[in-house]
Amino acid sequence: MHATTPDGVRIAYQVQGRGAPLVLLSGQANNHHWWDSVRADFHTARSTVTMDYRGTGASDKPDEAYSTELFARDVIAVLDALSIDRADVYGTSMGGRVAQQLAARHPHRVAALVLGCTSPGGSHGVERGIDVRKALAQADARAARQTLMELMYTPEWRAAHPGPYDTLGDPDMPTYARHRHLMASHLHDAWDLLPDITAPTAILHGTADLLCPVANAALLADRIPDAGLT
Repeated sequence: MHATTPDGVRIAYQVQGRGAPLVLLSGQANNHHWWDSVRADFHTARSTVTMDYRGTGASDKPDEAYSTELFARDVIAVLDALSIDRADVYGTSMGGRVAQQLAARHPHRVAALVLGCTSPGGSHGVERGIDVRKALAQADARAARQTLMELMYTPEWRAAHPGPYDTLGDPDMPTYARHRHLMASHLHDAWDLLPDITAPTAILHGTADLLCPVANAALLADRIPDAGLT
C-alpha cells in the first residue's frame, strides 16, 4: 500500500495486527524491516503501522534534500491515507528525531510518544565519539558495517541470534539516498520545538550506547514537558 504526499512522493506503508494503532519509526537509512524481530510483540494488544521512508524500501526515492521534518510530514500522509486521526508513536534513533518533529509540529495527531536511543540534535545534542565516527566512515565498507553491527549488538546477542540483522541499513538504497538520510539526521535540530510536545512521553535509552550517547536522554527528558526517563 502507498500514500501520496503533497509533493507527489509515494510512501509505502504496512499495517499488521489488530487494535489501537501504534506507529513505529525506524532508524536512519532503514526501511520497515527494522522492526521485524519485535513487531509481533506489540500485536497482543495493538495494531502496528510502519513505513518505508522516502529513499528506502518500496517508497519513491527522489534525489533531493530530505529532513526529519519532511519525514514527519510523510508520516502524516500515511495517517491520512489510513484515516487515523491520532496514534501512539514509537521512534528509535533517527525515527526518534522524526517522532520529535511529528509530536511538536502536529500535536493533535500524536496521542502518546516513545523516544528510543535518540537525540534532540543541533548544538545541544551530544555527538558520538570521534573514534566511533571515524570507524563508521572508513573507506572499507565491510569493516564499517562490522563496526555498526558491533555497536548495535553485543557478542553474546550475536552468538544467540545469528541473524539476519535488520537494523544495519536498507541494502537496496541508492547511494545518493543513503547520503540524503545521513544529512537529514545530521541536520536535525528540535531543541526549540521540544517544549511544544504535549503528548505523554517516555524516553528509553541504553546506558552503554556509543552510537547515540545516553546523555541525550536526559536532555530530552528535561526539555519535553513531563517526560519520563527509563
